[in-house]
Amino acid sequence: MSEDQVSKKFVYDFTEGNKDLKDLLGGKGANLAEMTNLGLPVPPGFTITTEACKVYLETGAEPVALCDEVSAHLEALERQMGKRLGQPDNPLLVSVRSGAKFSMPGMMDTVLNIGLSDASVAGLAAQAGNERFAWDSYRRLIQMFGKTVLGVDGELFEEALDEAKRAKNTPNDLDLDAGDLERLVDHFKEIVAKQTGHEFPQEPREQMDLAVRAVFDSWNTDRAKLYRRQERIPGDLGTAVNICSMVFGNLGADSGTGVAFTRDPASGHQGVYGDYLQNAQGEDVVAGIRNTVPLADLEQLDKSSYDQLMQIMSTLETHYKDLCDIEFTIERGKLWMLQTRVGKRTAAAAFRIATQLVDQGLIDEAEALQRVNGAQLAQLMFPRFEEHAKSQRIGWGIAASPGAAVGKAVFDSYTAVKWSRSGEKVILIRRETNPDDLNGMIAAEGILTSRGGKTSHAAVVARGMGKTCVCGAEELEVDTKRRRMTVPGGAVIEEGDVVSIDGSSGKVYVGEVPVVPSPVVEYFEGRMHAGADDADELVQAVHRMMAYADRVRRLRVRANADNAEDASRARRFGAQGIGLCRTEHMFLGERRELVERLILADTDAERDEALSALLPLQKADFIELLEAMDGLPVTVRLLDPPLHEFLPDITELSVRVALAESRKDSNENDLRLLQAVHRLHEQNPMLGLRGVRLGLVIPGLFAMQVRAIAEAAAHRRNVKGDPRPEIMIPLVGTVQELEIVRDEAEKVIAEVQAATGTDLKITLGTMIELPRAAITAGQIAEAAEFFSFGTNDLTQTVWGFSRDDVEASFFTAYLEKGIFGVSPFETIDREGVGALVRSASEAGRATRPGLKLGVCGEHGGDPESVHFFHEVGLDYVSCSPFRIPVARLEAGRAAAGKRSSDSR
Repeated sequence: MSEDQVSKKFVYDFTEGNKDLKDLLGGKGANLAEMTNLGLPVPPGFTITTEACKVYLETGAEPVALCDEVSAHLEALERQMGKRLGQPDNPLLVSVRSGAKFSMPGMMDTVLNIGLSDASVAGLAAQAGNERFAWDSYRRLIQMFGKTVLGVDGELFEEALDEAKRAKNTPNDLDLDAGDLERLVDHFKEIVAKQTGHEFPQEPREQMDLAVRAVFDSWNTDRAKLYRRQERIPGDLGTAVNICSMVFGNLGADSGTGVAFTRDPASGHQGVYGDYLQNAQGEDVVAGIRNTVPLADLEQLDKSSYDQLMQIMSTLETHYKDLCDIEFTIERGKLWMLQTRVGKRTAAAAFRIATQLVDQGLIDEAEALQRVNGAQLAQLMFPRFEEHAKSQRIGWGIAASPGAAVGKAVFDSYTAVKWSRSGEKVILIRRETNPDDLNGMIAAEGILTSRGGKTSHAAVVARGMGKTCVCGAEELEVDTKRRRMTVPGGAVIEEGDVVSIDGSSGKVYVGEVPVVPSPVVEYFEGRMHAGADDADELVQAVHRMMAYADRVRRLRVRANADNAEDASRARRFGAQGIGLCRTEHMFLGERRELVERLILADTDAERDEALSALLPLQKADFIELLEAMDGLPVTVRLLDPPLHEFLPDITELSVRVALAESRKDSNENDLRLLQAVHRLHEQNPMLGLRGVRLGLVIPGLFAMQVRAIAEAAAHRRNVKGDPRPEIMIPLVGTVQELEIVRDEAEKVIAEVQAATGTDLKITLGTMIELPRAAITAGQIAEAAEFFSFGTNDLTQTVWGFSRDDVEASFFTAYLEKGIFGVSPFETIDREGVGALVRSASEAGRATRPGLKLGVCGEHGGDPESVHFFHEVGLDYVSCSPFRIPVARLEAGRAAAGKRSSDSR
């Protein structure tokens, strides 16, 4: 035993912890302790820490001290309850539940009714005065233990239960009596013996110890690892295990179980939200296997418990200062609190709740900004169904997670993943989902279930992922084996048929329903019209959060835009300039012929003629761009890609020339083009003749572009505009390259100033997109007035990846194996690429203290990357127009400071 294991305490009673110990006790254990400290009715119990789990996962065995600590806490619990675990005449039963720091709904394991056995089931029946309840509890234990701990296929238990209901001629398991359930227990035990080669364990402590190990093991199940990758939860946290004395919601009509929210997790509106199920245990609610009643119905069923629950919900929301998700059980009229956590919510709910809590004085604006994020804002910008479009509604369920999703119907996760990878958009349709469906839920555009409510597995996971979801569409008969769904009236939806689901209304349609822009996009576009109060309220909440983010953020946000139309849209979305204008996009279409002339030029005169033809076109483009961004900086990148990209495809051109020669009518221009294609062909064009290298080896190319920019700026000056162009030289690897191009550019600018009589202020800088440029940034800053980090190419050159190739070849395997938590092209690699950005920034400013720093790769619009760029002191980020609001919000969140928060 290591000294570390000796010194650590691995077990905490619920009375010993608090909500701030989530790292050690997990979210569930920390919050059970917090509720206990608040004096709320929590069944007694204790928590095995995440540290114990880490030891188990690292060594394959529990810490040596754990057994004795568990025994001591179990004995104290037995003394408190006045009965022993599994005591034959009056058994103490416990639940064994997982509980990681971050909520992972349904991903890890839980076992209820630990302690029941052949010896104690009669004692439980006698104490409860309810024989049916005892046998129902026993069959649940064997079913959950068999699947979770012993690895028995859960379908075998489900089939046996269905068989018992068929024999009774009932669809409802509540109609099974004590005798039916006793026979079912025998059948379940036979399944266990046959599938495992061992009898179901009868020793209560053995049951508990095996269940604890199963919870530890569930941390590394495929579904748990997939969920963590999806939600970017670290894989080394481990899970705590909560051992809690059982309370029973399946004792009859005066008992039940439910899930409650202090506000609607779908909309954010205040009210009574949740689900309740009489005569049931908690797993029945979250599994969605029996349809619940609304929480409000509890007031008629049990007024006393309802009133107490409402008071507790108010207490918890005020205490946590946030939406709370609560699990509870009523045992013969007594209310017990089984869990609370800061609840997952939809994007719309997040923004509404944040502003509501500010208005109620529970949090300030800085904290409100931490309660929303860029990913949620992006969801709100997704389109929605056209309200008055012709559509055929086939069902109506519970609006569990908003959005407009259209796709082909599929009825299992394997097909969802397979079709999605082939480019098909799919809707995953199930009677109810379970954790094994996670792959399909990720792949699908949306999820539709015929069972369950807002607290079912499908609803909770979909909200966490931002997926559109409709649950509990009872009128739809889902037949997964025959891969079809029958709708009211008898029509059948076969696999592959297109369906549309509206997660905001719960409506289900056959066929494709047209979509329209979201009100949030209309708000950013400046054309939000008076519509539904709900939409206006959401837009107002977004407006308030954006206004605060803009007030506090230090990072400015620019746009990647190559034409006046994109620039104007970006400005409406809040762009503070253009951080990247890619001039190569101006050479496409009809202008490609002029570039071909430049490439084919054999003499200086031919080359100058081609450049002269391009100059007025480039100038006109820049005039439009500078006008659209008048008064704001516009960074123009000089030509970057290899010239062969402007020529015809080598295979297509070769075939064309060969066919022409066979007809003896070959085209001289095609022959010259083919020769040029062969001459310019490179094994790895990304590392070839491109960027600054083009400007150095093709005389006049960069000078033409600089002249076009300068003349455009002069024109805008002469019409009383306020042009602020910045010229960016790409792919610099050494300061000497930059100095040569800079000298040429300054000469051209001076000529334009003299010719137009205009004083032009044009700054010259460079992209830092090569490792050598980052390493020698101190030298390069001597010749550069600004750096813009091209993190796309910098990521490729640091990792040695060709993005177009590797994303399709092995990135999926790298993500599955955990080598990447997320693609380095999606979120910046802080340790590698990020380290170069940081060191280059420091070195550049050491040489030139006023050096302006920005980023123009796709990372400029990624929420997590924006926080990194704020940390290293960049001045601005630049991203595509539609990501500008996201970058603005995240820049504000970064400035306001990250505060510790629960998983939302």
